[in-house]
Amino acid sequence: MKTPVILLVEDDARMALGLTRILESDGFQVIAAGDGAAALHLATERRHDLVILDAMLPRLDGFSVVRELRTRGDRSPVLMLTAKGAEADKVRGLELGADDYITKPFGVPELLARVRAQLRRARGGAEDVRRLDFPGLAIDCERQTVAGTGGTRDLSTHECGVLRQLAARPGELITRARLLETVWGDDRAVTARVIDWHVTNLRKKIESVTGDAEPRRILTVHGSGYKFAP
Repeated sequence: MKTPVILLVEDDARMALGLTRILESDGFQVIAAGDGAAALHLATERRHDLVILDAMLPRLDGFSVVRELRTRGDRSPVLMLTAKGAEADKVRGLELGADDYITKPFGVPELLARVRAQLRRARGGAEDVRRLDFPGLAIDCERQTVAGTGGTRDLSTHECGVLRQLAARPGELITRARLLETVWGDDRAVTARVIDWHVTNLRKKIESVTGDAEPRRILTVHGSGYKFAP
């Protein structure tokens, strides 16, 4: 199992350093941003499994960040850090798409428990998928095939890995960085161009079994990655 990556967004340098040490000592990898704009940039460029997001940030506050993440199709769990007694902030964050919140000051055991709980919920995703059925398209991840009215086509292991990541989360932006990490792991010889090449092959195979006149199942999000459209 790959090490979970946490995107930590906190403008207080001492707090960020302390949280980073706590999370890393518990086995997580941390990438940190000191403001909202930097957080959105990192979220696009780097794979992340969970976001810890301070509500009050310079340049772009945490509420704007979570709204933009959801607008982009990023479905990574978001744990918001809110001030004590800020009930309205908690409600606002949850309504905008945050998954949970924790009130400052908080204890380390509570923080780690909430992080693990969110990761457990999110983990019941692509890696456990065996078969996915959509109108006109069946994806069999065990046999590594796609099938439709036009027949069945075999997929390579990497093609199947890419398609599984995309199709398990319809409509969600899956960045190239995330595909590199989840499908190829530590193979540093693989570049974004390799991913694009696999996607091109996948589109051809899907079109051949569905009869689609043009690529409509795997959509390109320019400069970021791909989305799957059922």
